[in-house]
Amino acid sequence: MKSLNKFSLLFFLGVLLLSCEKDKPIEVTSEDYHMAVDKLTEIQVHDIFSPPVSSRIYAYSNIAAYEAMRIGDKDYKSLAGQLTDFEPVPTPEDTTGLNPKIASIVAFYEIGKKLIFSEDRLVQFRDSIFNNWEKQNPDSFQKSRDYGLKVAEHITNWMSKDNYAETRTMPKFSLYTDDESRWQPTPPSYMDGIEPHWSKIRPFVINSANQFKPAPPPEFSMEPGSEFYKELMEVYEVKQEMNQLGDSDKNEKLEIAKFWDCNPYVSTQKGHLMFATKKITPGGHWIGITKIACRMDNADFDKTVYAYTKTSLAIADAFISCWDEKYRSNLVRPETLINKYVDESWSPVLQTPPFPEYTSGHSVVSGAASVVLTDIFGENFKFEDDTELTYGLPIRNFNSFYEASREAANSRLYGGIHYRSAIDVGLKQGLDLGKFVVGNLELKEDKSDLASN
Repeated sequence: MKSLNKFSLLFFLGVLLLSCEKDKPIEVTSEDYHMAVDKLTEIQVHDIFSPPVSSRIYAYSNIAAYEAMRIGDKDYKSLAGQLTDFEPVPTPEDTTGLNPKIASIVAFYEIGKKLIFSEDRLVQFRDSIFNNWEKQNPDSFQKSRDYGLKVAEHITNWMSKDNYAETRTMPKFSLYTDDESRWQPTPPSYMDGIEPHWSKIRPFVINSANQFKPAPPPEFSMEPGSEFYKELMEVYEVKQEMNQLGDSDKNEKLEIAKFWDCNPYVSTQKGHLMFATKKITPGGHWIGITKIACRMDNADFDKTVYAYTKTSLAIADAFISCWDEKYRSNLVRPETLINKYVDESWSPVLQTPPFPEYTSGHSVVSGAASVVLTDIFGENFKFEDDTELTYGLPIRNFNSFYEASREAANSRLYGGIHYRSAIDVGLKQGLDLGKFVVGNLELKEDKSDLASN
């Protein structure tokens, strides 16, 4: 009888202990969020999204996460009323047991899932994490998940009205074959112009797609001595200088061009076969830099979500602004003119992307992202950029985000895909847009405390 009572007591204590374990708060860290963003990036690379579309995926996914996260941190303000047509997110009726970090990641995955093709890849990865959290504390997880899904539903409704669906049905870009100043498809795939209607996408922070309309490019002229002709020959001559150095360690311009390539679809043709080399987009590279900065800063979960969200908003608006100019000026790429007038065997270091030349997308996006990241993490933030290791490229070191943005912009000249004006004017366009985003988004209660929190 005593042994039975002893057994009953041990059984009761075991059940009590197990019950207590399940009542413990589920620990969620910034690394859980980094993993979610990395997985979304990985799937974007697999699915081959264009740079503008990719920026939209990052923006909406991070906005959803941010709005769920801020329920548990009153230091962060809602984006409602700050983003175009964005209404307040429903607040939970009862926050008892609700884990805002879980809700944040649930919202991120839910929106991300709606915007990619390979949903199963994301769902499988997500569920492996969610199942573990649910075992730790079923009640808290379910309540947090339900709220995260409610936030995601709110974002989905807002997202559906940004004109993206409408642009899918708009006509392809019309070519101007009788005007050699106009963009023409380039080798090896001669693809149609990508996202000619992207300027019709509803912007996030900026007032309109043409708010930061840049100065026009130099007037088209193939007369030697004209500004346009000089910029064309600069592209040609830089490549000739790089050819003389070959693959030697001294050819840093070649290394820079390859490092910042960020072309999500590089076509390779061998005989009758054509296949693609997949990479991250320019926006994806700066999202990777955001992760590096957060880790170096030991940013907690909330600041990590905040950094990704603010950076992705600047990147998304930068693409809208840049694409507005690309299909307005509709300028021919260097490769087309060099092959026709200078050297028919010439090819750029990087594969020319399938859209008009002016302004340089990487320049605009890099400028915008560098302003936001500097605002969050401070001036002279030194970092090692290992974003391209996955793609077989070495680490590069930078003394600041601005330094990285200048190098990214110049990489387009070294790569042979942009004229000087598109780079310099594009970088200014991005810097101005980034400053506007920083000046018009108030996500922190005390903006003076951005770099120290």
